[in-house]
Amino acid sequence: MQHTTNIRFITGLLVIVLLASTIGTSIAPGFVLIIEDIDTDETYIRHPVGNGTTFAVEYTHSVEKTRVYDEYQVSGQQFVNTRMEFESYGWGLPATANVTNRNGTFVYNPSGPITTMSELLLSPGRIANHTLIVNDERYNLVIQTNANDVRIHIERQSPMERVV
Repeated sequence: MQHTTNIRFITGLLVIVLLASTIGTSIAPGFVLIIEDIDTDETYIRHPVGNGTTFAVEYTHSVEKTRVYDEYQVSGQQFVNTRMEFESYGWGLPATANVTNRNGTFVYNPSGPITTMSELLLSPGRIANHTLIVNDERYNLVIQTNANDVRIHIERQSPMERVV
């Protein structure tokens, strides 16, 4: 009797494992936006993304004290700067770029050959109050990282990681 129960248990367990692996391999792989400490590799934020997902870094310019918004679009494990908004010209802003003025905000939409990036290095500042925006979710990078230097990049997420 005990032998039959063990066989049923093992058979049931095998069926569950096979179903889980079948489901796991049938799901398309995804990507995760990672924000990690440059020095320690500690991960502060993991946010699922897909091709075409946009994310942005918003902050206050340290000299001009005006809002800057840098937008990127995910393309596999790379991303592309697709838009920049700023309210005044200052150090680090595209002074010679072709911008449009929309209600007092300069808008720069990069054109020409697309340059992809695999990572973005950032020093979240308490005065700048760097904020990461993914979809409608906002992350205060100064609080989340304790103002430590970070690396923003995208990693592939396996189907099994997505199931789990």
